[in-house]
Amino acid sequence: MGEERSGNLGEFEFIRRLRQRELNRLHSRRNTPTPDTRHPAPILGIGDDAAVIRHRAGFDTVVTADLLVEGIDFELGTGGATARDVGHKALAVSLSDVAAMGARPTMCLLSVGVTRERWRARFLEEFYEGVGPLAERYGVSVVGGDLSRTPERVVVDSVVLGEVRKGRAVLRSGARAGDQIFVTGSLGGAAAGLRVLRERAAGPRLKRAGQGLVKRQLRPEPRVEWGRLLCEEKLATAMIDLSDGLSSDLAHLCRESGVGASVEAESLPLDPLLKSLSLTETESLSLALDGGEDFELLFTVAPRRASRVPAELGGVRVTRVGEVTDDPSRLTLVREGRARPLRPRGFEHFGDRRR
Repeated sequence: MGEERSGNLGEFEFIRRLRQRELNRLHSRRNTPTPDTRHPAPILGIGDDAAVIRHRAGFDTVVTADLLVEGIDFELGTGGATARDVGHKALAVSLSDVAAMGARPTMCLLSVGVTRERWRARFLEEFYEGVGPLAERYGVSVVGGDLSRTPERVVVDSVVLGEVRKGRAVLRSGARAGDQIFVTGSLGGAAAGLRVLRERAAGPRLKRAGQGLVKRQLRPEPRVEWGRLLCEEKLATAMIDLSDGLSSDLAHLCRESGVGASVEAESLPLDPLLKSLSLTETESLSLALDGGEDFELLFTVAPRRASRVPAELGGVRVTRVGEVTDDPSRLTLVREGRARPLRPRGFEHFGDRRR
């Protein structure tokens, strides 16, 4: 959109330029041969009162929405997130929800509220510069949204649409006793990254050691490829993305499925970068179980099909961490041969725990 600041352009000129950029990107994609181009297409996107979308027969549409609020979900300013980071994360968290349904993301709508001061700067241009590469990677079109002024904080509403073959969406309610529990990637890194960001007064060694962890917090990677494979190969019986923390998200899945679960502490794939913070084993385990915002996928697989789950996909490994049980009132953590209750201690917006 050029170097001219949004405050000098005006709201409507900014939207016009954003629309033109998205139209150019969509046109470029349509003229670039790809192995799979038969996904839903926006007939009319940004610029009118609503987008017009053409769907295809035999597929269901999934829709998700995420609200990100400055001071709750991200921090701006020295040592915090940049506008590009916020743009990336806003889209990534919604892509993660779509991935957890086993769907292909296709379109998004982004509504952003900013203060007058940030409007006068290049916040919105940089925000969309953070959205663009991630949208391009997964073939997602920006088809709408809204802009508004807020009195104090930046607020972002991200809506993503996806598609999945009719009746094939992976729900939280399909787990059965005996199913094996898996997670993608590694755990605890995002929560540790948030800790590093908050300890701005820490010495240079901690800041250097925590750079990779901070990236996990500011630039999460949605596991879209894993979600689609688990759905298309009919491997996952139930699935959820790890946004609030494994202890809480596993509880959500078990509640919907009417089952319990047993998790093996020694099997949890702790983020290897946690070692750079000299944490105790208990601290690292707590970050993995309760920290949240890893945006990995937790899924269950019937025992007879567990061996068909690939060890990795696109460089992202998967790890078996436990088993579904038949007691819906009992979630346990087995550590050093001893079982104890696994209580949901992840993030709650209106609970006692905060990020």
